[in-house]
Amino acid sequence: MPDTLPANSVGVVVPQIAQFDTPLTLSCGQTLSSYQLVYETYGELNQQASNAILICHALSGDHHAAGYHTMSDKKPGWWDSAIGPGKAIDTNQFFVVSLNNLGGCCGSTGPTSINPETNQIWGAHFPIVTVEDWVESQARLADRLGIRTFAAIVGGSLGGMQVLEWSIRFPDRLKAAAIIASAPKLSTQNIAFNEVARQSIRRDPEFHDGNYLDQETVPTNGLGLARMLGHITYLSDDAMGAKFGRQMRHDAYQYNYGIEFEVESYLRYQGEAFTKRFDANTYMLMTKALDYFDPAAQANGDLAAVLSRAQCEFLLVSFTTDWRFAPERSEEIVNALVKAGKHVSYTKIEAAEGHDAFLFPIPRYMNALSSFLTRVAKRLTTEVK
Repeated sequence: MPDTLPANSVGVVVPQIAQFDTPLTLSCGQTLSSYQLVYETYGELNQQASNAILICHALSGDHHAAGYHTMSDKKPGWWDSAIGPGKAIDTNQFFVVSLNNLGGCCGSTGPTSINPETNQIWGAHFPIVTVEDWVESQARLADRLGIRTFAAIVGGSLGGMQVLEWSIRFPDRLKAAAIIASAPKLSTQNIAFNEVARQSIRRDPEFHDGNYLDQETVPTNGLGLARMLGHITYLSDDAMGAKFGRQMRHDAYQYNYGIEFEVESYLRYQGEAFTKRFDANTYMLMTKALDYFDPAAQANGDLAAVLSRAQCEFLLVSFTTDWRFAPERSEEIVNALVKAGKHVSYTKIEAAEGHDAFLFPIPRYMNALSSFLTRVAKRLTTEVK
């Protein structure tokens, strides 16, 4: 990293911990007697506490969405391209909150935490959590920060599902919702991908029924395979072809099972790197939360009926080469919102990056998000006057 930070960076940020001792009853029926959430904030909360934006992360995301933890960091937060002074999520205008969800492995209470009732690592005994549970815990964090209503809540992929749930569960607590590369529920194919990923972890001999930390080991092979599979689904065929093609590491076939194609090397690297920063039980938990999300189920499949509760305005964004959360899935939400009489904007972005496009600073995408949030900021100014 250079000696000086970029002018549009939020700078060096320090994660904060919110400890909650009020029990949280989860969708699965179990109760967490206490828990903690790790979060970061960027920008300043105004006097009316009306300019807050909540960032909801995707499957492997965390609280570190922007800025740097130290001056020696090589990379900024996972959505630094979108969050900062003058960026689409403008910290000159907004107070941005980003947290690591319950069940995570980056500081919030999850499978790698200590169970206060047993004084042992939770491991496989950590309860299944859902999108609904995350939204409830996020609302409690907002209360702790003195935020009654969010100016906007923004999320991509699994994060977009959380935004959708916010609009249904707490309709009076957000004024705008940006749902990016998401869906109202997983397709059967997506559930199948998640099950293959979980089975690759469960069948690793080092998994030990989820109690691998007690055995002082990690199911690196299974978790690495799960990540490799997931990574393939996040990219488009065009993106993989452009990046790797059939490029080989040798001049001729080696006729063995070693690495011969560059794409093989890339996937193995991604899998191995992931095992060094992510927990296998958390990966399984997050994929289950994806599988379970289906808000329309409470109205016999009528998404419009459920979304009739929403009071905010919406922005939906999809990407042309995203085949895991295809544009048609975003359009299901758009159509339901229109049927429910809600204010919704929709843009389908030409992008070669596949599902991962939501993480890239694609100009038309960033312009759409920026324009949407600029309107939100202007309304805040009018309301203050």
